[in-house]
Order: sequence, then structure tokens, then C-alpha cells
Amino acid sequence: MEEIQKHLETGQTAEKENPFQPRQFNPYLNDQWIGNAISYGCYREGQEPGKKGPTKAEILEDLNIISKYWNLIRVYNADDDAERVLEVIVENKLPIKMMLGIWLSNEVKHPEQKAGNITNVLRGIELANRFKDVIVGVNVGNEAQVFWSWHKMNMDNQIRYVRAIRNNTTVPVTIADDYNFWNKPEATRMAAELDFIVTHIYPLWNGKTLDSAIPWMDSTFKDIQARYPEKQIVLGETGWATTYNPEKTGDGEQGSLIKGDVGLEAQATYLKLHNEWVNANKITTFLFEAFDEPWKGGGASSPPNEVEKHWGVFYENRTPKESFQQYLEHMQK
Repeated sequence: MEEIQKHLETGQTAEKENPFQPRQFNPYLNDQWIGNAISYGCYREGQEPGKKGPTKAEILEDLNIISKYWNLIRVYNADDDAERVLEVIVENKLPIKMMLGIWLSNEVKHPEQKAGNITNVLRGIELANRFKDVIVGVNVGNEAQVFWSWHKMNMDNQIRYVRAIRNNTTVPVTIADDYNFWNKPEATRMAAELDFIVTHIYPLWNGKTLDSAIPWMDSTFKDIQARYPEKQIVLGETGWATTYNPEKTGDGEQGSLIKGDVGLEAQATYLKLHNEWVNANKITTFLFEAFDEPWKGGGASSPPNEVEKHWGVFYENRTPKESFQQYLEHMQK
């Protein structure tokens, strides 16, 4: 691990595997497909990444809830909290697999972020090897290439980390980014480094109403598939929020971008349509997300109706939203 760290600190990029042998991303558990998946942010009121995380008891409560409905989760960084999640899964023999994330920040604009990036990558390698029975894929960077990213990375730097992970683990490796990166010509260079592609497609953020949400998502997904016919494509984030701030307007802001109905009824409708699409197409898809996360979108310094806090199908107190209850009742008919 010291040698890997030294190479990363000095900016050395490892050789790409030649010939490149793609590793198949196989979300199965006990021979059952588990690709109808969920993103899991573990942070409750008063908690946030890098400051205070959940206890093992809190994580176990979360995972016992999640495992009733999903068997594949996505987390966003290789840190103490992700390690506790993995330990809880193993210690309690929970029927859950994980796509592990590695959080990466812009180290060109902010050189002080480089050490943190390297720490996350090294931790990711260690966790992927130690928990290889749980981790089914590693995602190296989240929305770090799309033009609107607030932590946009130099592509060469991100490729350096992708190769470091891939050359030192046995799991399939990817990055996750918005469809508005994957549909650009420059994305082909990144795609060539990956075992599979993870794309984000949000109808709500892209001004779609409920009646057009799934058709637009489907056509956008198929466009990415057509661009990379040799790659497995995974839908890494999509969902429908239950609250937003219509007064927060301007370029890229929720009050300007969101045109569809936002609320519990709207989320209930979306969940029904979403699950029909996922199960009919057998496309691995991570719904965003399991639980509301109050720390997001500025935390306590932002209004309570900030949209980033309200994508969960469960409230922060771990009770199911009425929208999710409606969806479950629909599925039981």
C-alpha cells in the first residue's frame, strides 16, 4: 500500500491492463437478481460526513429496514462510516451487497484536496479486498466530470485513481456521472478505463413532468447504451423528491429547473412507474434514496424545504413516507 501511495502522491499513473479484460458487474444474491437497488446515505439529524457518523446500532436499524425491500445498496465514500456499514452487514449476516464509492474532489483548483483523495482511494482498495464477499463494484468518483460539477476533476487525475483501484482489487470498477457527461465525445476516453458505466438520469432535475418522466429516462438511457454498445450500463441515480424550494431560482437552481409536481403523491406515482421500468427491463438501477438527509444542501444554514434534503422514501426518523406506503399497497394488489 505504501508503494501505491507513493505513486499517487508523485502523480504517477499506472499502466492500463493490456489486453483490457472487463470484469462483469453481477448484482446477484443466492442466484437472484438484486439490481432493483437503493442509494444509502446513513446520516441522521446532527450527523454528516467527516464530522459525525452513525453508530453500529443505528446502521443496523437502517439495514434491517432496507433489506426488507432491497438487497443492493450504494454508498458514496470509503471512510469510517462505510467500514461500519460493511462490518454490520458481515457481523449480522445481512442479505445485502454494496457498490462502494470513492469520493474525489478537485485537486487542481484545491491542491489541499489531493491528500484526501489519496486517502479515500487507499481506503477503498483496502475495503474492497477485505469485504470482497459484500462489495460487488467500486465507483471511483461521483459526478466529477459533468460540466456543472462543483468538484469537477481533471480527467487524467481521475483516471489515475481508477487505475489504482482497478490494478489493486479484483472487483469491477467504474465512475458515476450524469448522462450529460456520458453523451459527450470526451467521455469515451474515460469509458475505455472502466468495467461498466454508471450514469445518473433525473427526470425531475431535467424539467420533466410525471407523464414524461419514464419515457424520457428510458430514451436517455438507451442513448447512452447506443454510445457504448460494448459496455454494461447501470443507472446509478434517479428518483423523485417530496419537497423543494420554488423560490431558489437562477442558473442550475431547483426553482428554475424543476417543472413537475413535487410531493408525496408525485413520489408515489413515480415509484410505481420507476419499479415497473426497472423490473421489466432488468436494468440495475439505484433509486435515490432510502432516507432523507438533513445535512444535505447546506444543512442547518439552508431552508428546511431545500430539495436535497427530501429525496428519501423514508423520513429522517426512519418512518416510511406515505408515498412509499402507497407504493407498497399498489404492489400488493
